[in-house]
Amino acid sequence: MKNPILGIIGGGQLGSLLSVAAKKIGIKTVILSDDENAPAKNFTDKFIYGKYDNKSITQEFIDSVDLVTYEFENIPFNILQSINNEKTVLPKPEINNLIQNRLTEKNFLNDINIQTTQYVSIKHIDELKENENFFPGLLKTTTLGYDGKGQYKLNSKRDISNEIDFSKEYILEKFINLKKEISVIITRFGNQKYEIYEPIENVHEDQILKHSKIPADVSKEIIIKSTEWSKKIVEDLDYIGTLCVEFFIDKNDNLYANEIAPRVHNSGHLTINSHNISQFENHVRAVCGLEKIKTKKIYNAKMINLIGDDILIYRDKKFSENEFFFDYLKKDIKNKRKMGHVTIIEK
Repeated sequence: MKNPILGIIGGGQLGSLLSVAAKKIGIKTVILSDDENAPAKNFTDKFIYGKYDNKSITQEFIDSVDLVTYEFENIPFNILQSINNEKTVLPKPEINNLIQNRLTEKNFLNDINIQTTQYVSIKHIDELKENENFFPGLLKTTTLGYDGKGQYKLNSKRDISNEIDFSKEYILEKFINLKKEISVIITRFGNQKYEIYEPIENVHEDQILKHSKIPADVSKEIIIKSTEWSKKIVEDLDYIGTLCVEFFIDKNDNLYANEIAPRVHNSGHLTINSHNISQFENHVRAVCGLEKIKTKKIYNAKMINLIGDDILIYRDKKFSENEFFFDYLKKDIKNKRKMGHVTIIEK
């Protein structure tokens, strides 16, 4: 049986790295993107540009592929569902629909007995004023928003400003005494069939991931609990593909699930160089129904995100043999935009 042609919705760096991983194992990719200059056009076998709600464009995409995955979760459910009626979409659109809303995501985690920080739904300004026991906290839009967008740090009611657009719905999450942040990346191939990367330690600047390292400097108990919770999440979702769970650890070593990313994740970029099989290759293998290969760590590693003008320095830099530079080839350099990354392995 010939390898399937994999359709990928979204043409950013994740779509690019998925295309590279797919090519390595003989899988052709077709990217559908609403950005004419999306960097993934440099890495895929076929690039289709158009709005996701344009039926003739999506039909061209559907006709070009055997199955579909996606690189970001904020795709309207009805679009994913209509594609799924003709070609299988993995992860399932229902999963994406659950997770793209922060409130339903947190409720799901609590329903399966996974601890999160305290939170409350906020639909109008009066509710915000009435819930002062959740201050200091972080107010986030329930949908959309990433890398700090659509988020407001509120230390007290005095911080409630006219900048907050109450035509949107929000979730208010109470701050914890944060010690560190970790992520667990897991690929599920089927019932009780996984490949799991050990926890990765992450550092954010301006709510954008800046540094990741593996292994994370955490206790054995945290490693076991975060891994078991991640398994429980993918099993309850009946998930196929790579998924990331972001966790908080407080000063008392309590673990909290923060967010689920139903896709490959920025913190897992270092797996390209640290492991025999990257998160990207595992995702392609899982959704395409290919062989599950035992994933092993070869090196400890750290990753630096290159944001905005950082990329200019690195494009002219000479690298040692244990440094690996990835330029996403984005056309425009913008403030707070992820332009590339560097992974350093420990030999």
